[in-house]
Amino acid sequence: MGEVLSFNDNYSPIGDLIVIATCIVILVLAYTSFVGKNRAFLIFNAMIGCLLVASFSDVIFHNIFTDTSDATLNFVYLFRLIYHAMLFLILFNYVLYVMEVLRIETSIKKKLTIVGLVVFLIITGVDAYGIVTGKGFHINKDASINTGKNFFALGYIFYMALIVYIMVFYRGRIYKKVMRGFFGTMAVSMVVLAIQGSHQQRSFTTATFLFPIIAMLYLVHSNPYDIELGAVSTSAMEDMVRYNYEKKNTLVIMSLYMKEFEEERKTFPKELQAVIRQFAGTFFKGAVLFQVSTGHMVLMAEEAHNKGYENTFNRIISAFTAEYEKYGYDFKVVYGLSKAEISMKNDYVNFLKYIYKNMAQNSFHEISDEDVKLFQKNEYILKELADICRGGNTRDPRVLAYCQPVFNVKTGRYDTAEALMRLKLQDTGMVYPDQFIGLAEENGYIHSLTRIILQKTCDEIKYLLNEGFLVNRISVNISMQELHDDNFCDDIIGIIEGSGIPDHKIAIEITESQNESDFEAMKSKIDILKEKGIKFYLDDFGTGYSNMERIMELPFDIIKFDRSLVIASNINRKSERMVGGLANMFAEMNYSVLYEGVEDEKDEKRCVNMAASYLQGYKYSKPIPIMDLKNYFARLDETA
Repeated sequence: MGEVLSFNDNYSPIGDLIVIATCIVILVLAYTSFVGKNRAFLIFNAMIGCLLVASFSDVIFHNIFTDTSDATLNFVYLFRLIYHAMLFLILFNYVLYVMEVLRIETSIKKKLTIVGLVVFLIITGVDAYGIVTGKGFHINKDASINTGKNFFALGYIFYMALIVYIMVFYRGRIYKKVMRGFFGTMAVSMVVLAIQGSHQQRSFTTATFLFPIIAMLYLVHSNPYDIELGAVSTSAMEDMVRYNYEKKNTLVIMSLYMKEFEEERKTFPKELQAVIRQFAGTFFKGAVLFQVSTGHMVLMAEEAHNKGYENTFNRIISAFTAEYEKYGYDFKVVYGLSKAEISMKNDYVNFLKYIYKNMAQNSFHEISDEDVKLFQKNEYILKELADICRGGNTRDPRVLAYCQPVFNVKTGRYDTAEALMRLKLQDTGMVYPDQFIGLAEENGYIHSLTRIILQKTCDEIKYLLNEGFLVNRISVNISMQELHDDNFCDDIIGIIEGSGIPDHKIAIEITESQNESDFEAMKSKIDILKEKGIKFYLDDFGTGYSNMERIMELPFDIIKFDRSLVIASNINRKSERMVGGLANMFAEMNYSVLYEGVEDEKDEKRCVNMAASYLQGYKYSKPIPIMDLKNYFARLDETA
């Protein structure tokens, strides 16, 4: 049998009252700050509920314990049983919570849930059986008690061991500091229980169950508001989207992007913070403001609570336009209703960024089904690019080599060409450069594509040479980003030499950059590759930034005049003389001049008169599959 004790001599309600007050404070904080309504948070709430019931039961149990009359005795047993059941239910929910946070596989989660539930039922059942039969907890006539077997300690140790096992076994899925936080609070709980037991105290048992709950709130569910803006983080936004998608609720969305603050990573000025606070709290009911980055804010609210959202959008647009006229900060605003396809993947940050790319400054855009369709295509292309990059196959069939033949004015033949890229993907068919080059550059995939197009260009040159065709060279476009790669030159030389063609059969086209680090990277790489006989084109001369001093420093072979200069030269005689003067200056310094975008005989004649060495454009050929070059290039025996 267990100990015989006088219970109220070693109990004070202060511990339970503190727990009750703390639980209420936690609930107030949880529902006045932003906490994602996910399954883990629901389990968290269940634990607080169990702890409140346990604390109240413990207080009532000890208050009525002094009266051991037959009328109250059954209530004493009942509240004692509820108290223990609630404590073990907290431990069981703790197991569920840890499995949810660690995202344990459903099959394993079911098995551990069954084990935890069975242990809970056994312990509670044994506790109830002992009370009913008098073999367990029993109150004597003198108000002393017989505690029976100490199943509480066994159950507590079992659940703690199970929780530790789960967290250690799946430790790779949790941030180390978070795990230490959980273990630390569990250790404190057990130490307090041990100290309390050694002093035969029972006042702070429920308090020890509170410590891990505080750790959960702080480590997992804490998402404090920005004091000045009233915004919370994107993890909270993901929780809100997930919760409402599961509930099939539509969200009202308003997103603000301000490039100036994004690029310079500076906080909004005070006057702008006041405007954002006003917008967040005035126009939509139950709205939550999220800060995606320094220059990107998103406001979300449930449509069900904002039936007149169309009028609200119009009011916001009018108000925001007025604020723009007052402060002058450039902006982009996207607004509309949530889309199931985006909510399912919880990808509004990337979705909104995609929309912003195609928007003009100081404009508004309403979310449409077409946006979703284009974004999904964009994401599919990005996924395929990632797969192409990972695969490392320089002859990947998804990357097609096209080219545009270039007319040699001096020889009157086609003996050079510009290699171009296309993608051919299963779900989209043909994809053109304007749809994927930017994506490849932004995500670090561009060099993989360059290696593939270079390999396929070298393969075609080798074929043409073996078949007796006259091939002067074929140029390949290079992104400025690639020049910062230490392996760039080795990769280029390795592919050319591995293909068995002369180095000078390949040329590289580069667009000039005003960035100093780009210039230094370009200069060093050109110097290395020029020694191998590779020629270099300055692409898109006449667009954007052109620094003649920089051009003189770089050993280009061919200056490629952009289509805009071809058009400009046709405006009037003065314009033609200016463009022609530039071309003659380059020609006198032994640069060859290539005009691109030549579309008719009039363009051709004018460019020939402006020191053209090469002509490229739709007058001669549209871009064609690279294997069709044999229809343009002459054979050596035909040129003899």
